[in-house]
Amino acid sequence: MLHHTPDEISERHALKINPAKTCQPIGAMYAALGIHGCLPHSHGSQGCCSYHRSHLTRHYKEPVMASTSSFTEGASVFGGGPNLRQSLKTIFQVYEPDIVAVHTTCLSETIGDDLPSIIKGAVEDKTVPEGKHVIYCNTPSYVGSHVTGYSNMAAGIVKCLCEKDETESKRINVIPGFTDPSDMRKIKGMLKEMKADFIMFPDTSGVLDTPQTAEYKMYPDGGAKISDIMRAGGSSLSLCLGRWSSEAAGVELEKKCSVPFKVLDLPIGVLATDRFVEAVSQEMGLPVPKSIRDERGKLVDMLTDYQQYLYKKKVAIFGDPDTVIPMTEFLLSAGMMPKHIITGTPGKAFDKRIDALMKEHGHDYEYNCSNSADLFYLHQLIKKEPVDLLIGNTYGKYIAAEENIPFVRFGFPILDRVGHSHFPKAGYMGGMHFISGVINTLLDKMDRDTPEDMTMELVA
Repeated sequence: MLHHTPDEISERHALKINPAKTCQPIGAMYAALGIHGCLPHSHGSQGCCSYHRSHLTRHYKEPVMASTSSFTEGASVFGGGPNLRQSLKTIFQVYEPDIVAVHTTCLSETIGDDLPSIIKGAVEDKTVPEGKHVIYCNTPSYVGSHVTGYSNMAAGIVKCLCEKDETESKRINVIPGFTDPSDMRKIKGMLKEMKADFIMFPDTSGVLDTPQTAEYKMYPDGGAKISDIMRAGGSSLSLCLGRWSSEAAGVELEKKCSVPFKVLDLPIGVLATDRFVEAVSQEMGLPVPKSIRDERGKLVDMLTDYQQYLYKKKVAIFGDPDTVIPMTEFLLSAGMMPKHIITGTPGKAFDKRIDALMKEHGHDYEYNCSNSADLFYLHQLIKKEPVDLLIGNTYGKYIAAEENIPFVRFGFPILDRVGHSHFPKAGYMGGMHFISGVINTLLDKMDRDTPEDMTMELVA
């Protein structure tokens, strides 16, 4: 049906066609899974919880456990407080988590359920067993996006768990944005190589990228430990890797525990990874090890060796702001030309940051940048001005097929390919993995389009 997409762009106010985002509770559920022994809880109807679980399961190819308040007509009219209290009682009796992370849905938000009061009552009457925890955040689906939901749950983790500690500690907190377990694992690996003392939360590595052992664990070995999260209030600095998904947690931690924070981009590409490594090195007073410097050199060498296939290639990219921004910078530094850059998450700061990146790299060509956009709009842009490459999540495959554009999958969700949970995009090695995919995709297109009598052996 995409061949009916017109190239004439009309202004739309109330209609989104193929949004470049999904709803807040999915992000909140994903962040909650980054706590060890945590059971996410959807305070709403069964259908909402089932959709969020299935979407995460399809992306990560791992079973995603979550519970629900199971609203019916009665809860919709009289409120969901009794449902939540009964849910907590059943959860702790049957499933025995260490912590339950409650997030709301459209229905419970519209009703106006008071989560703090309901949870406080459950704690006071011992519905929540001693030594167990319940945290919460508000995630109405009719505003924001899954990135907003992740941000709200990350801030909720701080609000409900972190404790102020006056003891001086040369330790950093790392609050990663909405990114895959492979990226979180890579970020931790870089910190360990630098011998930095750190606490990372949320941390979905070891939760949504687990090995097959023929033994089912409802609560896998990974995830940030509750005891470590509580100690985060005594760290010397928080590094928030993503303005949209992590800054709110940094702000909350500074307000509650007086821990200063610094907002950085997710370390995707050469320059963003440079800034992350430098920030850790300066704060901790640690040298950058040779192993990390060698990885950087390998990435730069790859960009140099294959510059002839990257230079001046026009690119359209869409996805979450905290991943699209450093990816756009990476493409610019590789000599490519991002022409259409969109995100479905609202926030004018996105447009301003992209504009700043373009100026920093000295590019004066015309480009399109938009927040709160959809894939229908992106398709119209591409029809008006074609590109050589499309980068985005699975839903971009239909545009790529219709316009015969090479397509590299990147971001959330990826439902029709494998590897994103295990092979990182973060760090210098992640940059090598990603840019090799870009180069190989472009070379595949070149091979397909080259006439047989002009095909050359070993063209690369």
